[in-house]
Amino acid sequence: MNFQQLRSVREAARRDFNLTEVANALFTSQPGVSRQIRELEDELGVVIFERNGKRLTGLTPPGKGILRIVEKLLVEAENLQQASREFAGQDSGTLTVAVTHTQARYALPQVVQSFREAFPNVRIALQQSSPEHIAEWVMSGKADIGIATEGIAAFPELVSFPCYRWSHLIVAPEGHPIFASGSPLRLEDLAEHPLITYDQGFTGRGHIDAAFVEAGLAPDIVLTAMDSDVIKQYVSLGMGVGIVASMAFDHGRDKGLRAIEASHLFAQNVTRLAVRRGSYLRAYAFHFIERFAQGYTRADIEKAIATTE
Repeated sequence: MNFQQLRSVREAARRDFNLTEVANALFTSQPGVSRQIRELEDELGVVIFERNGKRLTGLTPPGKGILRIVEKLLVEAENLQQASREFAGQDSGTLTVAVTHTQARYALPQVVQSFREAFPNVRIALQQSSPEHIAEWVMSGKADIGIATEGIAAFPELVSFPCYRWSHLIVAPEGHPIFASGSPLRLEDLAEHPLITYDQGFTGRGHIDAAFVEAGLAPDIVLTAMDSDVIKQYVSLGMGVGIVASMAFDHGRDKGLRAIEASHLFAQNVTRLAVRRGSYLRAYAFHFIERFAQGYTRADIEKAIATTE
């Protein structure tokens, strides 16, 4: 049994049994992936995948049990590689952080700057994507750390740490009629205007939708984006009223726009940092986590990572 076979099994299961995608992920040919899986099945004496001709269609009952063991073996193999790199160079390497745009743009700069001062020989790779992809990258080992507001706490393969709470703001050009509404602003007032906010699954969008549903309102959301700066740009053009994260607005920088609090309209959001359960982290990764998820010590983080689901 070799690790290439194990990786083939894991990737096939994670990619809906699409062997072409698995082959691309493993940098090998599709027949090569099929051979690796067949060799592992022959060695174990059980069929791991259900098949329809040459196509994999699902996991067999034994395959589901084997996949859980495969995941643990691959995590430990990657931990061995991390440990060897740790002892070879304590203060050098690459820290890969998967993060949403809002967190990378507004929440991380000071942490990254401080981290670089402490570890000048460590490269930081910021990979920006959706919360779902962030979780996948951390679970697969493609990223050491994931940071997002939505979703990452829902994956049992990950352990997440709450970092900070934040609310939304209502943003519009100076003099916009929304500011003439009664105080405090009501959801009914917002629903009278075209709205611009985040894509589904980004930056607290779920709390925005939930508030309108609970109030029995159907807002006219005319434009959505992942990027707070994009939202503010279209708001400045007069296309609608924006709903953005509180950390994304700067009164000095965002000239011509005005923002008011919306914490009474939408539930608070919690930004979380996640790492793979059971993973081995290098010393500088612990330092980064301690800086962003303040209040947690290395001992707290190690204990949480070591716990089972």
